[in-house]
This record gives sequence, C-alpha cells and structure tokens, in this order.
Amino acid sequence: MSTLWAFPGQGAQQPGMLQGLPDAPVVQTCLEEAADVLGESVMELDSADALRSTRSVQLCLLLAGVACARLLMARDVQPDYVAGLSIGSYPAAVVAGALDFADALRLVALRGELMQQAYPSGYGMTAILGLDLATIERLLAEVNGPELPVFLANINAENQLIIAGSHAAMACVADRARVLGAGMAKPLAVSVPSHCALLAEPAARLSEAFATVTLLRPRVRYLSASSARLLSDPEQLRDDLAYNMCRVVDWQGTLQSAFERGVRLHLELPPGSVLSGLARRVFEPGMVLTFQGSRLDTLDAMLRQEVNRSR
Repeated sequence: MSTLWAFPGQGAQQPGMLQGLPDAPVVQTCLEEAADVLGESVMELDSADALRSTRSVQLCLLLAGVACARLLMARDVQPDYVAGLSIGSYPAAVVAGALDFADALRLVALRGELMQQAYPSGYGMTAILGLDLATIERLLAEVNGPELPVFLANINAENQLIIAGSHAAMACVADRARVLGAGMAKPLAVSVPSHCALLAEPAARLSEAFATVTLLRPRVRYLSASSARLLSDPEQLRDDLAYNMCRVVDWQGTLQSAFERGVRLHLELPPGSVLSGLARRVFEPGMVLTFQGSRLDTLDAMLRQEVNRSR
C-alpha cells in the first residue's frame, strides 16, 4: 500500500500555527534555517495581524509543512507520493527533494508579494457546494466580463468548487448559485483571486525568478495538483510551481490519480484537516490521517503499521 502526504493551500492558515508546532530539534532547526534565509523572525509571521498578508500566510504554510514532514522523516517514516494544493506544492516539492528549502523560502516570499501587489483589495475566492461543474461553468459564463471578472479556480470535489474574481462578480455568481439550490456559497480567507487568468502576469514574473533556481528530479513521486499528473522532469516541475497560481487546481483529479496508482493511506500535513475531508470521499476503503490533532507517537505507529502491512 502506498502513502500520499498532502500539503494544504491558502485558507487553511490558523493564528499561532507555528507556535503550535511540535517541540522537537528538527522542527526548531527548520525554523532557524528559515529565519536565517529570510533575515527575519519567522515566529512573528503567524499572528492574526500578520496573517492578513498573503506573504505571511504562504510562508507559514511552507514552514509548517516542511517542518512536520522532516519530523516524520527523521523518525524513518517516508511518503511514496507528495502533492500540494496551490502553495502546498512548494513544501511538497521540498519534501520530494526537488526544490531546495532555502530556494523555496525566497520564492514563496516573492510569490506572496507578487500576488498581494497585483490585487491588494476587492478580490478573493468563494466556495460553492452542492452544484456540479457544468452548472458553475454556465453561471461563470453568464457573469464574467471586464467589469465583473470571475473564473473557476478549484475542483475540490464533484460538488465542491471554488471560484475566484472580484467581490462583486463572486457575489453575483453566489446569488445565482443559491437560487439553483447550492448548499453553501461562502467567501474564503483568501485575499487574492488565485488559480485563474487574473494572476497570469504575477506568475510570469515568478517564472523569471525560477530561471535562476536549480530543480532536481524528485526522489519521492510528485503529483501536480494542476494537471493531476506525475511530474519528474525538473523543467516540468519548474513550470508547475511557477504557474500554478494562475492555473485551475484539480484536487479531485489529483486524489483520484493517487488512488489509481495504489495509494491507500492519505496523510494531511499541517495546518488543519480540510484536505482529509476531501480525501475520505476517494480513499474508501483506505486510511486518512491528519497530523494536526494527532499524538506523534500514535501517528508514527499507525504509519509504520500500514507501511509494514503493505510489504
């Protein structure tokens, strides 16, 4: 049985998320390395005020994911596959051995700044539950235009879709979705219109920064959340990481791809448990674990038990 380690995206952040990381030398070393690379105290990035910044949010997600993955790997637990939703692809690439942690820190800091500068206010993302993709695409086509830009952003599940755009445009789509029976249409804690054409220019600028970075073939199999495909070529990884901010996330397809490849154990790295809820729809039968809220010794034993059972 293969294992997938999944790393969440923006919206999963929580105040104090770095303060709550396990008290272990490997975690502390990770945080100290980040502070040296960034030239700032990273423990100040996770306050409620700091998390209003896209840069701070994305750095916190990178740090939490890498630190906790390294803690597990130091205990001789390894993933077979990694995947990350949006910014989660960066800790996934680091854990896979394809992207150096120091390079990831600098790129993620720049990524957050570019995204925030492009749309400092008036834009974001909205989750719509209870309607299928064809219906949402029809509503988007009815509303989208120069004055009301709005696009499909995430396919999280068959009836859980995320849209991105201006607040006014998303509110218009949400109103129409409710009329058609949507169970929920709720703005997310994301202040930029990710995963759509609105971020094409910031993605191109990030790609320029990626040109100076060395990427390696991953030692752990890396699943792209944009294409739901396995990527191993460094140039494909470079393109995937640089441009994922302006490409639709197909998380449902990514989970299905992992399941078809034999994955039966899904572990969600911090913070939160949103990805675990989505995984339970796909990994049945199978096991879905969440790092946050689990005792480390219990989690370690369960991971070892399942890996040994598969051998």
